[in-house]
Amino acid sequence: MSLFQTRAWQDAWWAIWGETPGFSKVARPAEDGSGLYIDRYRFKGVLPVRCLQFVGTNYRRLSTPRTEYNGFGLDDTAAGDAPLQVLDRTAWSEAVFRDVPEASVDFQCLQRLAEERGWLWREVARDTAYQIDTRGPFDAYQTNLGRNTRLRFFNRRKVLEGLAEVRQTNAFPDDINRFFELLNGFHRDRWGQPCFSDASLAFHRRFLENVPLEGGQPRLSILWSGPQPVSVLYNVVYRGCLYNIQSGFLEHFHRKLALGSLHLGYAIEDAFHDDAVHQFDLLAGSGKNCNYKRPIATDSCELVSVMLVRSAWAKGLYRLKERL
Repeated sequence: MSLFQTRAWQDAWWAIWGETPGFSKVARPAEDGSGLYIDRYRFKGVLPVRCLQFVGTNYRRLSTPRTEYNGFGLDDTAAGDAPLQVLDRTAWSEAVFRDVPEASVDFQCLQRLAEERGWLWREVARDTAYQIDTRGPFDAYQTNLGRNTRLRFFNRRKVLEGLAEVRQTNAFPDDINRFFELLNGFHRDRWGQPCFSDASLAFHRRFLENVPLEGGQPRLSILWSGPQPVSVLYNVVYRGCLYNIQSGFLEHFHRKLALGSLHLGYAIEDAFHDDAVHQFDLLAGSGKNCNYKRPIATDSCELVSVMLVRSAWAKGLYRLKERL
C-alpha cells in the first residue's frame, strides 16, 4: 500500500472532484486498494461512455494531481476473485486503470481477465517511477554516483553555503499557506503558470490535514539562503517511504547552482540518516530539461496505464483507429 491508497489521499480527492457530473463511486475492492468510480459522459458530445477508473485518476475529462501505484490491493492469494467480482458486477463500457505497476499481481490479473473475457486491451501510457534505497551507508551511495551527478546534487552545496547561512525548515503544520505560495510562485516564474490550481490546493490541504491520522509525516521543506527562501520540497513520509510529491525553486539564483538539485541532495542525505525512512521515492515524471531522477536512483518501477474495452461498438471504433 502506497501513500496514494491512504484514506487521506483517496477521500480528499473524492471530496474535491467527486461531485463532478457523471461520477458515481464503486466500493473499494480491497482494504489496501485504490477506490473505484464510474465516469459517465458523451465522448465528443455524442458517444455514450461509462468509464470505470481508480479514484485519484481521470481519463480525458479532468486534470488533477497525479495518483501513482494504483491497484486493487491484491496479493497472490486474492488474485483470483476481487477484481473479477468488481469488474463483472459493474456496468461499464471501458475501464481505464492509470499508473499500475507492471510487475504487480494486479497488472497480471488484469491481463488474464482481459484475455478470458475477450476484452480489448490497450496500453494508453507508460512511465517510470524512480526510487532510492536509503538503508545503506550514505557515503557508499554517493560513491556509486557519477562525478557530475555528485557535483550537481551534493558537492556544490559548498558554493551555496559560502554565500550565506543555509538552513531548512518544515512548514508543516504552522506555515502551510506560505509554503504553497512559494511553490506556486516558483512554478509561475519558471513555467508561466502556478503549480496548483485552487481546487488542487484545497485537495492538498485536506490531504495534509488527515494523513497524520494514518501515520503520515508531512515534510514541507523550505531551503533558505540567509533570509531568502530559495527552494521548496513537498515530501511526505508514510510506512517508511519518503515520497517527493512536488518541488520548486528560484531558477536564476546563481549560475553555478541548481537549487532544486541541491535541495533534493540535502533531503536524500537526511533520509539516509533517518531510521524511520528506508526508501526515498521520486515518483514518475522528469525535469524541464533532463531526466534528473534516473542518475540518482537505485531502483525503478514501470507504471502502465491500460484501457479495457468491453462494449462491442467501442471495440470496433478503437480497432479502426489503430488501423488508421
